[in-house]
Amino acid sequence: MRYTLHLFFAFLLVFHARSTQIMIPMDDGQTDHLKAYGVAYYCLENNITIEWLLNYRGGSFLLPHLRTLEEELVARNIRYEILADGQVNQIRSLIANPEENMEVVQLEKAPKIAVYTPKGKQPWDDAVTLVLNYAEIPYDEIYDSAIVMGVLPKYDWLHLHHEDFTGQYGKFYSAYRSYPWYKEQVAQAEADAEMLGFNKVSELKRAVASNIKNFVVGGGFLFTMCSGTDSFDIALAAMETDVCESMFDGDPSDPRAQDKLKYENAFAFENFKLERDPMVYEYSNIDGTDIHRSSRLTEATDKFTLFEFSAKWDIVPTMLTQCHTDVIDGFMGQTTDFRKDLVKPNVLVMGENKSIGTARYIHGELGQGTWTFYGGHDPEDYEHKVGDPPTDLSLHPNSPGYRLILNNILFPAAKKKKRKT
Repeated sequence: MRYTLHLFFAFLLVFHARSTQIMIPMDDGQTDHLKAYGVAYYCLENNITIEWLLNYRGGSFLLPHLRTLEEELVARNIRYEILADGQVNQIRSLIANPEENMEVVQLEKAPKIAVYTPKGKQPWDDAVTLVLNYAEIPYDEIYDSAIVMGVLPKYDWLHLHHEDFTGQYGKFYSAYRSYPWYKEQVAQAEADAEMLGFNKVSELKRAVASNIKNFVVGGGFLFTMCSGTDSFDIALAAMETDVCESMFDGDPSDPRAQDKLKYENAFAFENFKLERDPMVYEYSNIDGTDIHRSSRLTEATDKFTLFEFSAKWDIVPTMLTQCHTDVIDGFMGQTTDFRKDLVKPNVLVMGENKSIGTARYIHGELGQGTWTFYGGHDPEDYEHKVGDPPTDLSLHPNSPGYRLILNNILFPAAKKKKRKT
């Protein structure tokens, strides 16, 4: 009899576990939005399929009710709810309603992540690295030598640290050429170029940019912020010319460099004009930082707005714009945002600064892969300056600006659906 009772209680425990699920709400009531993405990734790492409820309570996650997952949620101070099957079915019915702008997406496989970043990250820290560490999402750090030697096919997702792919060392020459970190950066870059068989750093960076483009064409997911956006596109357009002055590469730039740009090679931008003056802290007129300054926007008034997409038809941009608010505090960078008239017509604008008419968050496809460009340097440091300490994300666990980064991390994990059109 006792043995039978033990079996009965064991059956009840199993039945209870199977008849309930965990939901991580991602609305305003969530205690830590950023770490919630880390738990989602943790599930995928452990071969646990989960569901992303697009536009339902801020883009909530639905997980199996497993004790290990509940323990993780408690340990990471993430708000969650235990739902019975009936409650889950009600949510599914709501989402399935054609009148509701919602959808369910299965997340199946943890993407293998690489961050393209120099050792030490001088002179900048990096928002993506900060949030990956905070959310406890694993990644590999790689740099020029690894990319030139063909390591990218090992990865699904690549982020480009605040970077200058034009070979002009971030155009820090005017303000920082006497600083030790600048001299060390130049010396290391020149040594790396020589070791890898390139005559100049600009030639190495062009080769790196070309390899990254091939990675995307072959099915990779690329994400980059700040100067990793426009400098990358400029490098692709300038493959057949020299845009660097002598202080950067030892010889003058091509006087016809502007005319030799091939915009068709770039991902996002066209018809832009290079900033040829080496003493100006800018690559081209793609960047909208000067518009921000001339418009006298302040930290309190600088905002950008996410577009709303059809969750049932435009699943990709819907995933990338999941957030608990559609109005997000702006933040500056070497490249703050993008002039709309220079964005290619086939590029999808997902977020814009309506007050000044600039694009902040853009996305596109190339070959079998996709890319996302996000303007600005640090979503929780309005005007991050050289020497400023890194942002402490434990003070910003619900940051909408950082959520957009993590949407891109989970995007490659989505089960591919057949196109509806």
